[in-house]
Amino acid sequence: MARHRFAVLTAASTWVLLFLGGLVTSTGSGLAVPDWPLSFGQVFPPMVGGVLFEHGHRLAAAAVGCLTVVLALWTVVGDARPAVRALGLLALLAVVLQGVLGGITVLYKLPLAVSVTHACLAQTFFCLTVTLALVTSPAWSAGRPRRSPAALCVVAGLTTGAVFGQLVLGALMRHMHAGLAIPDFPLAFGRLVPPLVTPCIAVHFAHRVGALVVAVAVGSTAVHVLRHSDDPWIRRPALLAAGLVVLQVSLGALTIWSRRALPVTTTHLVVGAALLAKDFTAGEPGGHHPLVEPMSGVTERRVEGLPLAGGEPVERDREVVDTDA
Repeated sequence: MARHRFAVLTAASTWVLLFLGGLVTSTGSGLAVPDWPLSFGQVFPPMVGGVLFEHGHRLAAAAVGCLTVVLALWTVVGDARPAVRALGLLALLAVVLQGVLGGITVLYKLPLAVSVTHACLAQTFFCLTVTLALVTSPAWSAGRPRRSPAALCVVAGLTTGAVFGQLVLGALMRHMHAGLAIPDFPLAFGRLVPPLVTPCIAVHFAHRVGALVVAVAVGSTAVHVLRHSDDPWIRRPALLAAGLVVLQVSLGALTIWSRRALPVTTTHLVVGAALLAKDFTAGEPGGHHPLVEPMSGVTERRVEGLPLAGGEPVERDREVVDTDA
């Protein structure tokens, strides 16, 4: 239980870090501190102007990195499930790589490919931390009926792919500064299909089309769930995803109408991250992830005569259910 709470803290801190990263991009503060890993050759420079956003983001990233190191080591040592241990190590690898990409982004003056990769890896890392929080929860080990049709699992996987593709387009649009390349909504230059005369307009319009694809995918999944399942573990996440899509589309429209107001634009980013994490963790919508078994199903074999951690021998071969630290 303690590890679950720590995993929730790590995931929540990562979500806050995503918001702070969005502030850096939205305020154009990515090069407010031109060196790395120090800031103007200091550990803690004067927090004024864009330095407040950029260096604040670095401090938050360092804190999340420390939390991830602790969580990964705790998971490797304290969890008997191989898939969960691998997940902890993968999260650790992701946060290290993310820090390196952040440094490269600064040192090479915001190259587009690196900046977009940095943004997409941040979303992926958030999904990993949310998954760790989920698979270490007491509810994960609680037995319950699993009535998810196989077709629904496929639909959920395709929906997750569509959401991630949409977030890639969103990252590309943000770092190309194409947020207002099409200045009106719901039409585009007064048309359904605008003249795609510049890369910025093309990427912006692709992002709008992607939003439509995601809305249809999430809506179809929700309708399928409501028609074929009465299990609240499946219905609630599907309805949550549908609600997040409505909120996300509304925020996208407000981003245009408000001329990219800072709170709206940044909230649009983190709601997208929440939608991706929700879909990513639903290996079955509302059910167990296909790669991670519940804790109640994890056993370890102890052989007669071998000492336990406390030094006492085991009288006979028996199964012991693993419990979370």
